[in-house]
Amino acid sequence: MRAFLKFLDRDDLQDALDLANAKRHHGIFPTLGDEDEQTVLRAGTGGLVAARDAAITLLALVTGLRACDLIALRLGDINWRESTIGIVQQKTGNPLTLPLLPAIADRLAEYVLTERPDVGNDHVFLRSVAPHTEFSDHSSIYDVTRRTFSAAGTDCPKVGTRLLRHNAATRLLRAGTPLPTISAVLGHSGPDSTNAYLSTDTEHMRACVLPLPPALQQGAGR
Repeated sequence: MRAFLKFLDRDDLQDALDLANAKRHHGIFPTLGDEDEQTVLRAGTGGLVAARDAAITLLALVTGLRACDLIALRLGDINWRESTIGIVQQKTGNPLTLPLLPAIADRLAEYVLTERPDVGNDHVFLRSVAPHTEFSDHSSIYDVTRRTFSAAGTDCPKVGTRLLRHNAATRLLRAGTPLPTISAVLGHSGPDSTNAYLSTDTEHMRACVLPLPPALQQGAGR
C-alpha cells in the first residue's frame, strides 16, 4: 500500500496510513481442537503409552506446567494425601500449588510404583535407559509429548509443552475463569502474560463485536 501511494506521490495519505498502523503485541496462540484434546486425554488415560509419558503429557495438558518445571519436579513435591503438587517455578522463582486430578494421579502413581527406575535420584521423571537421570533439556519433554500424540493418532505439527500450556489457558478462559485465577494457575509473574490468551477466546470475542449500522446492513444484503 505504501509503495502504491508513493507511486501516486501522495505523501499526505502515507502519513495517515502511518497513524492508522496499530502495533501487534501478541500473535494468536495455537491450541488443540476439542476432538484432538479428547483423543490425547483418552490416549493418556487408556494405557496407549507408557505411564511416564502419559503422566508428563497429562500434566502439561491439564495444568499447563512448563517443561522446565516438569523436569525439575521432585518426589517430595507431590502431596498424595492432599492431591496437590507444590513447586517453586524455575522461570519465576514463585511458589505454585496445583491440584492433582485423579486421572493424572493414577498414571503418575503407576509410573512411580511400577516403571520408575529404583535409583537414588529424587526427580520424578527419569530416563528409561541408563543412566537413569532426570531429563537434560526441553527436547526430552517434547519427544515424550510427540510420542503420546503419535500414539493417539493426532496429526499436530507442534506438540510441545508450549502448545499444551496455551491449550490449558484457553480452556480455563472459555470456562469463564477469571484472568487472575488463570494467571495464578499458569504461574505468570504478571497479568500481561495472561492477557495475551484473550485472542484465543473466539466465542467471547464475537460477543464484543458491534452490530453494523442499518445502512451497511442493507448494503451487505445486495
